[in-house]
Amino acid sequence: MTDPIGLAGQAGGAGPIRPNQPVGPGGGAGPAHGSGPESFKNVLLENLREVNRLQQEATTAVEDLQTGKRDDLEGVLLATEKADTAFRLMLSLRNKVHQAYEEVKQLRV
Repeated sequence: MTDPIGLAGQAGGAGPIRPNQPVGPGGGAGPAHGSGPESFKNVLLENLREVNRLQQEATTAVEDLQTGKRDDLEGVLLATEKADTAFRLMLSLRNKVHQAYEEVKQLRV
């Protein structure tokens, strides 16, 4: 099965940050431009667009099935399951980020 929002395989990240090494605006080591790592914001927005695209494809597939433009029930089910899985994964990611934010808020300085 493919990774609907593209998070698998990106666990390597930007690598360790060494002392006296410049840090880019995305938080990763290295310059802010060039072939460096993508920022978290860009990756998140790209994945949100992908989830939205899958949801739209599923909606179109269901509408086409209802109007008779399409007769492959398996394809419609596959499209809806892909969209559902991608949405659940994105929701899980949102919950984890929110949980981490709440933990940081509780830190005493």
